[in-house]
Amino acid sequence: MNKVYITDKVVDPYIEKDVLGDELSDSLHEDIEVIIVWHKQITKEFVDKLPKLKAMIRYGVGYDVFQELDYFKQKGIYAANTPDYGTDEVSDSAIAMIMNIARGISRYDYKCRDYRDSWQINTLDYIKRTSDYKLGVIGAGRIGGSVILKANALRFQTHFYDPYLSAGTEKMLGAKRFDTLDELLETCDIISINCPLTDETRAMIDEKFIAKMKKGASIVNTARGAIVKDLDVFYEPLKSGQLNCVNLDVLPNEPAGDGLMLDAWRAKEQWLDGRFIINPHTAFYSDKAEFDMRNKAALNAKRVIEGKKPINIVNGL
Repeated sequence: MNKVYITDKVVDPYIEKDVLGDELSDSLHEDIEVIIVWHKQITKEFVDKLPKLKAMIRYGVGYDVFQELDYFKQKGIYAANTPDYGTDEVSDSAIAMIMNIARGISRYDYKCRDYRDSWQINTLDYIKRTSDYKLGVIGAGRIGGSVILKANALRFQTHFYDPYLSAGTEKMLGAKRFDTLDELLETCDIISINCPLTDETRAMIDEKFIAKMKKGASIVNTARGAIVKDLDVFYEPLKSGQLNCVNLDVLPNEPAGDGLMLDAWRAKEQWLDGRFIINPHTAFYSDKAEFDMRNKAALNAKRVIEGKKPINIVNGL
């Protein structure tokens, strides 16, 4: 009894209780076999205090909260995520941001507040027909692949870079595949980040990354905040025009702190004119997506306490 513990954030575990019943514990103790994790950082020191631990289930898609995957694997502890709960919500948010950039929605909203003597003639000269935009997706898994398919329907020219997908994925997605990241950056007008946070992708978006991008291109990030080195890497490129727009659902540090970029954003400095957009890490959310996320995580925990192997294992056990 009481073998499953939720580490953080969930105040009223009514969804998990429906699945797990009395197996759900309201306290952490040595007999816990499964933990369900939201944002708590899980270290080897934390795990070593739980001698019967068999599995750790992450509520969301990202699994960077599991800090010592190799160590957990050595101990025979499963680490798993929940990747299939909000695919449409996140990809829809990415598409909304992509369309915002392509059609200049937030920029027009910002600029037209000052129009008194003229109106319809105030067009942004960079705006192209949607079918003339080259969209580049970094990471074409569940969410990135969904972004590509939706962008195809909108007539974007779609491209992607993902060295971990098998040959032929480009045919299934109907997109052009690049063998190198540099090729994608040099070619595409809008870059959508849809890859996981790993040692390889951490701080991937830095000064060098931006310098390789096509001049006047834009970035959308609905993946993980720490894929960006620091928000200040966007400041000078946005000011100089190297970058057109940056739309973010996730930040390197949340909630938003201070810095050149965030100070300019909060002050609504005129030179930004709607080109830098932040959502408070909400792309994942809809009423049904939150239910699915919590229900699926609880069902995965139930598999473990029933003696089964969890699904969506991320540490290779």
